[in-house]
Amino acid sequence: MSRKGCSPDNAACEGFFGRLKTELFYPRDWRTTPIEQFIEVVDSYIRWYNAERIKVSLGSLSPIEYRKSLGIAA
Repeated sequence: MSRKGCSPDNAACEGFFGRLKTELFYPRDWRTTPIEQFIEVVDSYIRWYNAERIKVSLGSLSPIEYRKSLGIAA
């Protein structure tokens, strides 16, 4: 890692959290949602984001489908 405040180190995180806020957080009113339910929803989104979302850079496959096509995933 480089020194504090070096933006290239934070680019992946910033991209993910920006997408999380745009797709999940801002469209809903979370004021009446219990914290346990909020945590479940965020956990579900992260699992979907890491495994099931379609990525153009992977040939319009989900990460799991891409790994299977390479013979890496079970």
